[in-house]
Amino acid sequence: MSGLMELVILVPCCFFLVALIKFLYDYLWVPLRIQHLMNSQGIKGPPYKFIHGNNEEATKMREEALSKPMALRHDIFPRVQPHIYTWINRYGRNYIYWNGIRAVLVISEPELVKEVLKNNENTFPKKKPSIYFSNLLGNGLVLIEGEKWLKRRKLANHAFHGESLKNMTPAVIASVETMLEKWKGQEGKEIEVFQEFRLLTSEVISRTAFGSNYLEGEKILSMLKELSVIMSRNNFKTRIPLINKLWKPADMLRSEELAKGIQDCVMKIVKKREDKFKKGEADSFGNDFLGLLVNSYHSKDNNSLSMEDLVDECKTFYFAGQGTINSLLAWIVLLLATHGDWQEKARREVIDIFGNRNPDSEGISKLKIKAMMQTSSCSRPAFKRDQKQLNYFVYFCSFCNAIQAKCN
Repeated sequence: MSGLMELVILVPCCFFLVALIKFLYDYLWVPLRIQHLMNSQGIKGPPYKFIHGNNEEATKMREEALSKPMALRHDIFPRVQPHIYTWINRYGRNYIYWNGIRAVLVISEPELVKEVLKNNENTFPKKKPSIYFSNLLGNGLVLIEGEKWLKRRKLANHAFHGESLKNMTPAVIASVETMLEKWKGQEGKEIEVFQEFRLLTSEVISRTAFGSNYLEGEKILSMLKELSVIMSRNNFKTRIPLINKLWKPADMLRSEELAKGIQDCVMKIVKKREDKFKKGEADSFGNDFLGLLVNSYHSKDNNSLSMEDLVDECKTFYFAGQGTINSLLAWIVLLLATHGDWQEKARREVIDIFGNRNPDSEGISKLKIKAMMQTSSCSRPAFKRDQKQLNYFVYFCSFCNAIQAKCN
C-alpha cells in the first residue's frame, strides 16, 4: 500500500519536473542562447528579461512618449515607435529585441531592407499573427503566402485596374460633394477633418467595393476599429499559452465577439448579393470587389474561396482601405494647411485643369503635384508590389483634393 502511495506522489512530481524543465528551456535557455549567438555576430540589443522579454520596457516608452504634447512637424518616429527609435540610437541600425520569448531582428539599413522585400524564396516568411491580429484580419491577403497569396492578389488586381477605377468616379464625386456641402453650413467653426474623412471613406468603400450602403459599412468599420484598439492595447502583453487556455482575459473574449459580429455583417451583405442574382434582379454577382469574391466562392475550380476566406478578404479591405485613405487624406490636409504656398499651387493647378468641371480620370493624370506625391510613395519596394491598390488610394485622394480645391 505504501508503495502505491509513493507511486501516486512520484508520478505527478515527475510530470511537474518535466514541465518545469520544458518551461525553463523555452523561456530561459533558448532566448539566452539566441542572444549570445547574435551578440557574437555583432548584433546587439536590449537584454532579454525572463518571460516578458522587452515588452514592459517598450510599453513604458510608448506611454511616456504619448503623454507629451507634440508640435506640428514630420518627425513622428520618436512618438509612434519610441522603443525602436531609442534602440536604433543605442544599439545601431540593425539590432535584436524580445517580444516575450520571441526574438525580433530589426533592420533599417536600406540595402538589407531591399533584400528582404525582394526575396521570393520564402527565406523571410511572415510571422505568425497574434490572436488579436487574426481576429482583426483573419486569414486575408496581408497574412497569407505562396499560391493562396497569388490567387487572392489576382482577384484584387482585377477589381482595381484602370477601367474599374474610372467607373468609381461618380460615386467618389457624389460622396465628396455631399461632405463639402455639409462643411459649408459650418463656416467659421472648427471641423474635425479626421472624423469627417473617416465617414467619407466608409461611404465610398462601401459603395464602390461592396455595393452596400453607408450604414452597413460603418457598422463593420466601427467593429474593426474597436478590434484594432484592443490589438494595439495588447501588442506588448506577454502571453503564456497554458494560462491563456485555462483563462481568457476580457479583451480576448471581446475580440472574439467582435470578430463574430463582423462575420455576421459580411455574410448578410453577401447573402443580399446572392439573393439578387437568384431572383433575377441582376445577371451576375457584380464586377466590384465583393462580386469577384462571391463569384470565386461559387466557382468549382481550384481558385474558389471558402466563406471564411471571403469574409477575411472583406475585413482586410475594409480595414486596410479605410485606414490608409483616411489617414492619408487627413495628413495631406494638415500639410496643405501648414504650407500655404503649396496649398495655393495645388488649388491653382486644379482650377487651371478643370475650371468649373468635376474632376475626371484624364484630368487627374495631369495633376503634377499629385503625381509628385504618387512618385514619392511608389519609390519604396513595398509599394511597387501593391501598385494597383496604391493607385486606388491615390486616385481616390486625388479626387477628394481636386474637388475640395475647386470648391475653395
